[in-house]
Amino acid sequence: MFNTHTHNHRHHSPDSNWGHPHCERRLLSTLPLYSPEMYHHEWFLGKPLRDEESTIIHHYAFAENPSVFKYPDFAASWALSIPLVVRLANKVREEPLKSDFTIDLKHEVALYIWDDGKGPHLTAVPELCTEPEDSPRARRCATTLSPEPPLCGEPVNTDDIFVAVKTCRKFHKERVPVIKKTWEKDALFLEYYSDHADPSIPTIDLGVPNTERGHCGKTFAILQRFLSSAVPNTKWLLVVDDDTLISLPRLRVLLSCYDPSEPVCLGERYGYGLSQGGYSYITGGGGMVFSREAVVQLLGSGCKCYSNDAPDDMVLGMCLNALGLPVTHSALFHQARPEDYARDFLAHQVPISFHKHWNIDPVAVFHKWLKDDGSTNASDQLNKRTKTEL
Repeated sequence: MFNTHTHNHRHHSPDSNWGHPHCERRLLSTLPLYSPEMYHHEWFLGKPLRDEESTIIHHYAFAENPSVFKYPDFAASWALSIPLVVRLANKVREEPLKSDFTIDLKHEVALYIWDDGKGPHLTAVPELCTEPEDSPRARRCATTLSPEPPLCGEPVNTDDIFVAVKTCRKFHKERVPVIKKTWEKDALFLEYYSDHADPSIPTIDLGVPNTERGHCGKTFAILQRFLSSAVPNTKWLLVVDDDTLISLPRLRVLLSCYDPSEPVCLGERYGYGLSQGGYSYITGGGGMVFSREAVVQLLGSGCKCYSNDAPDDMVLGMCLNALGLPVTHSALFHQARPEDYARDFLAHQVPISFHKHWNIDPVAVFHKWLKDDGSTNASDQLNKRTKTEL
């Protein structure tokens, strides 16, 4: 069984170009290398990624030596032999996934297949690549990435996006200045929401006290304000934390692929209790994007927080699940820092966001990962390398 992943955009295009005649021929000549055992042996094939240090997004797996465990880069595609598929199908029926939270599917799939050492490790297949299809190195590849994915249209206008930054009094001097030094200038409409009105920033007190855990009360107050006459009428709402680093020009390019008249909820998708009928949600730190129609339907449903300190992203996920509205994933949004992702995974990305200032220089991270060369626009940057897997 061969797996590829595609974008859920209005303009639907695959990440891995294995359907290209050259790549298809290469694939058909590669897989027989694992035959005849392919039909009698449990093979797990792909391009391996490794963690250089233990990370929260992988539940600190293999903390003593995280690089020992390999998991597949979905952008290169991956393959399972039929005997392995059959065993996994039986296992899923008998033993659902153990983790309540689904954070990084490619790592969790590999862990499930490995099965505490009872299952196969990932076998590296050099022909499964993330090389640009026009690269000389791509001649040996059965899968490649398109260097110029089809543009969905012109980037959305800056006046189409309203940005809401969640902050609190204790971070006014620590985190807000980072935003002002980096990406604030790219926003036409932006407001800081806090538990204290500080005219020097300025911040707006929504009347919701600061909480140490979730910020559901604050986020729902932001949704209500977005639909009010207090702010400009825009097509899109972006909600971020005060320690989120984001490229608004790249976001504007990505949003051209979506119809704002539809209920779009976009970001890095996590899952809770999915094997027991749970729900997906957009993890808040990487940035949550909502079309106006999505906000209208969310608030119109009567869904609300069960407490001010409930986890806002998860409550929104429950609301969207109850409404039957999809949560759309983009791997270009990141809940954690660049250090928390495999280097080879980020190498073929043009990321849109990262999150957290812990143990990094956030301004330097922004300039390295999210600031485009002034001589090119965000569309050109996104065209240099393909968008990654959904």
